[in-house]
Amino acid sequence: MLDEKGFLEATECLKTIAHPDRLKMIQLLLKKDKTVGELAIACNIKPNMASEHLRIMKDRRLLESRKEGREVFYKVKEKALSNIMKCVENKFGK
Repeated sequence: MLDEKGFLEATECLKTIAHPDRLKMIQLLLKKDKTVGELAIACNIKPNMASEHLRIMKDRRLLESRKEGREVFYKVKEKALSNIMKCVENKFGK
């Protein structure tokens, strides 16, 4: 059972990922680390919008990044996102 703090934390996490582009980014990042540019292309959005989505998820400690040369790669930090994504895919996947 969750306590009040757990419910609040869960709500913040779910609100953060409750965006189609963010969910798609999470799905992609669960498979392979990617750059802002790769995620922008995959989501059909501008790089600055991809950066903003990534910043929000990184600020919430859902993602982390690493720099390789001039490229910044993002990956999923919060392992529970895998279970959440499986639930979403099972319910809404084709």
